[in-house]
Amino acid sequence: MFFALIAGERRMHTALVLALLIMLTPAGSAFASETPLVIPRVTRPPKLSDFITNTPREAEAVVTVFKQFDPHDGEPISQPTAAYLSYDSKNLYVGWICKDDPSKIRARVAPRKTIDTDDRVTINIDTFHDNKHAYWFDVNPYGIQYDGRTTDGIGDDPSWEGLWYTEGRITETGFVVLETIPFRSLRFPRGPKQIWNICLARFIQRNSELAIWPFVSRQRLPQFVGQFAPIEIDADISPGRNIQLIPYGLYSQDKYLDQAKGFQHQNEHHPGLDAKAVLHDSLTLDVALNPDFSEIGTDDPKVQVNQRFEVVYPERRPFFLENASIFTMPEDLFFSRRIVDPQFGAKLTGSVGRWGLGILAADDRAPGEVLAQGETGHGDRAIDAVFRGEREFDHQSHVGVFLSDTTFQSRSNRVGSLDMRYIAPRNWIFAGQASTTQTELNPSGYQAGPGYLLNVEKMDNHISFESVYTDRSPGLNATLGYLNRNDIRRWETYSAYQWKPSSHTILAYGPSMDVTLIYDHEHRLQNWSASPALSLTLPGLTWLSVAHSEAFELYSNIGFREQSTSVSLATSWYKWLDFSGSYAQGSAPNYHPAAGVSPFLGKANNASADLTLHAQTHLRLDEIYFYTRLACEPGQMPSPSLPTGDVFTNHLIRSKLNYQFTRDYAFNAILDYNALLPNNALVANASSKQADATLLFAYVPHPGTALYMGYANTFQNANYDPAATPAYTVTNLPGTSTDQQIFVKFSYLLRF
Repeated sequence: MFFALIAGERRMHTALVLALLIMLTPAGSAFASETPLVIPRVTRPPKLSDFITNTPREAEAVVTVFKQFDPHDGEPISQPTAAYLSYDSKNLYVGWICKDDPSKIRARVAPRKTIDTDDRVTINIDTFHDNKHAYWFDVNPYGIQYDGRTTDGIGDDPSWEGLWYTEGRITETGFVVLETIPFRSLRFPRGPKQIWNICLARFIQRNSELAIWPFVSRQRLPQFVGQFAPIEIDADISPGRNIQLIPYGLYSQDKYLDQAKGFQHQNEHHPGLDAKAVLHDSLTLDVALNPDFSEIGTDDPKVQVNQRFEVVYPERRPFFLENASIFTMPEDLFFSRRIVDPQFGAKLTGSVGRWGLGILAADDRAPGEVLAQGETGHGDRAIDAVFRGEREFDHQSHVGVFLSDTTFQSRSNRVGSLDMRYIAPRNWIFAGQASTTQTELNPSGYQAGPGYLLNVEKMDNHISFESVYTDRSPGLNATLGYLNRNDIRRWETYSAYQWKPSSHTILAYGPSMDVTLIYDHEHRLQNWSASPALSLTLPGLTWLSVAHSEAFELYSNIGFREQSTSVSLATSWYKWLDFSGSYAQGSAPNYHPAAGVSPFLGKANNASADLTLHAQTHLRLDEIYFYTRLACEPGQMPSPSLPTGDVFTNHLIRSKLNYQFTRDYAFNAILDYNALLPNNALVANASSKQADATLLFAYVPHPGTALYMGYANTFQNANYDPAATPAYTVTNLPGTSTDQQIFVKFSYLLRF
């Protein structure tokens, strides 16, 4: 069926033939191989104390020449740094001795993956020697871990979780760190010896400095992994038998307010199992029974009022995270959060030679749960299937195919796509994608249509340029993806130039321009925008930008001429304070006007502030604030009878406290407040004020094993009195507890 689907489009058929020819082309490399750095094998693993006391180790390869990637490409590192590598039959060891003034070191005892602004060291490992994919293992001076995967052309993916071990200590002359990385936590092909590509790096945040061995230059971007140096492990190592089982249990007691029935009580318990097996050392099979899709941590707030398109949140559920980048394409044809509530799931991902593979199948109870009792389809579930194959050729280039199918009752959606990415000389990238979809809407109809994307990109130490053309037909629909609109022909070009003086006061500065033009398939202008900006980069992770935008937007067949001026700032100038904020003023449409009112243009004010206070080594305070306001003035309204003034005001506030007793134990308190104050004569939103309080104790010794105990309470501006008519009423203040929950969750990692 999929082959008929692809063959049904003449241009898709041509693209398929070209793609198959490329896939059959012999692979080559644009770069000559370097002599690998040989890593010695040891019988006695190194200890952290060995590096602190300068005790001789059994054997090691030593790296001491680090050059800057940022801020001054190619200059020597500002602080002496040495890395010592060795291995045994089970682990790779990396010891670090980093010289520095202890009073200037930025480091905290914090939860895993919350050390973005800390000084830290890292090893990146390309285990398949493909010059494209790599694991990264960051660690700060207290041994706090931050891991993930990076893929050239896609970027960093911090969702990957690995089991590895770290120790760290601040000394009188700087800090010392030891990383122990089990081979069974990696994926790599079996062989008599291993040739991997690696880079070793150190972050010195007060200087906005990243220094790397080997010399990785911005002049050769977007190839980052492609610039790593080869290492040799001269032994037949293997992850061995690698099976992981993570049983989990969740219990909760909930008291909540139902508008029709009043206060209700509910007790829930959810046992489940996530299982993982590594096949042939390189393919990973994930199987889930009642998978652990509960989210203990809440997403940071996002502004959702007056949004034209859906607001999306990142995927955080464990089942979807392994090798998630294999499903990444120029067009977002697969967005895993579309699978909302599965009971069963299976996924096979990994690499075989120069082939990448991703297969996923799951059910989803959500479509049947949203239907009312007695409605056709209530209690049924959707069946979802996704396939992605990718063949690499030349150096970091690839061609890929994607297929997906989702079916619920008599409705179905099928997607087929081919994509290609080619790395050309002089840092040019050419990418393209051709897609087609079929949607059965029985008994109401049928939709089908193609989509195309072409992308040209160039990046180096000074220039950033990208031009993207997107064509989506009216019938293009990817149910499991995220395409915010169809029936468009869209062209966007972004260009920027950065001067980088040798001064250590101003690190970079320069202009940028972003231009967008959108038509539909009947040649009607939908949008245009032009946004020039100026940016300035300073030490201390400090960045300042001023931008202006002029735009046109067609919405509900009404044309709006818009403009906006904004200023943005991000800084970690002081080691105890991180701050980012922005303010914008201009005009924006009211996308959701009240009944009988046409959309109209209003005066828009938007502000945001994100502040992190590192009160001490173990204590962190986060404050997040979003302010959104739309107002109208005389002469702007579609009817003189409508009032002027505020259309709505929205305040979003989050206060979060984290006290990290040790690397494993933590206490969190989160307070959220969301107030939407609308003028109901002008906007369709209802007035709402909600306050949420969450208290959470967490014990997380390593990924997969965790104990959470928490209490959550939601207060809303509502009241329920069964003796009154109506029983449910809206009040001015969020003084009624509408949802109280106590929960306990436990999971345990078993490895065989």
